[in-house]
Amino acid sequence: MKRLKLLSVIFLGSILLTSCVAEVVIEEDVYVEEPTITLNELLHTYEIWYVDIERTKGNGEIPFLQKAFTVSFRNGTFYANNNLVGMGSNGNGYGLDVGFYDTFRMNLDISHDIDGTYKLIVTQLSGNQIEVYDSVTNTSYFLVGYQRSNFDYDQVFYDNIHYFLQEYETWEKVFTSEFGVLNEFDNENYLKFSYFGSGENFRSSQDENGIPINDIFYDYTGYYEVNDIINIFDRKTLTLDYDYLGNEFFELSVINDSKIELFHPSSETVYQFVGRGYIQFKNSEKGKPTQNEKKRIKKADFMKLSK
Repeated sequence: MKRLKLLSVIFLGSILLTSCVAEVVIEEDVYVEEPTITLNELLHTYEIWYVDIERTKGNGEIPFLQKAFTVSFRNGTFYANNNLVGMGSNGNGYGLDVGFYDTFRMNLDISHDIDGTYKLIVTQLSGNQIEVYDSVTNTSYFLVGYQRSNFDYDQVFYDNIHYFLQEYETWEKVFTSEFGVLNEFDNENYLKFSYFGSGENFRSSQDENGIPINDIFYDYTGYYEVNDIINIFDRKTLTLDYDYLGNEFFELSVINDSKIELFHPSSETVYQFVGRGYIQFKNSEKGKPTQNEKKRIKKADFMKLSK
């Protein structure tokens, strides 16, 4: 009797834990699993799917997932939040329309405006988690579902703020506090942040304010690093490594989507920079898609590149 009860509990539990497969039909001793919802319905269950880049498996890439913070599937249209600027407001929180999709059983076909068509296999891992697998590159991405009302856009923004710095062609200094000790950084008027494949890089310039972006001459180059400040959510540290010239260390605050403040502890000077030349990581000119180089990478992979 106890054995029968145990088997019944296991059988019932397996049904409840699998939302895509709910009942087993016995037909001439043949067991057939029948899905209660389709893949399309599963994708619609959540408005926002966060791309958990740290869990990615495989050595390949699906370009449009590698650059996205979130993706959404809405009535055949595929959306993505590729930028932190405007995140939460772009496309009512869904992001940009970047293509379209279709489903058949657990197969997901995505036709991206820039990256082309990908045939993917979806596996449901839990109530709000799925694995998206590309058999061509043998790579898996893991997506976590949320509704827009309970998705923490601010958390994603501050967790990935080093990418935010890359979303403008350059940052121009517009304010230097009157207080603070004179120092060499007083002469820097432009900062440019980018990813070159060998890590996250910055360049700085002492050119005069207000000149065209393409005319800026960058005097120095190096690596930059953004880190957390314990128990302070919305402020970070920014280290500019000027190669052989030493490091400059700041506390970084975001004033708005196009303005940042840098506090220089060693001189106690405050600087403000405004972003110029916004880079939208999926746009088009006269109907022809264009793309700027930017992608998310795992923290472990970033550490390898920085060595």
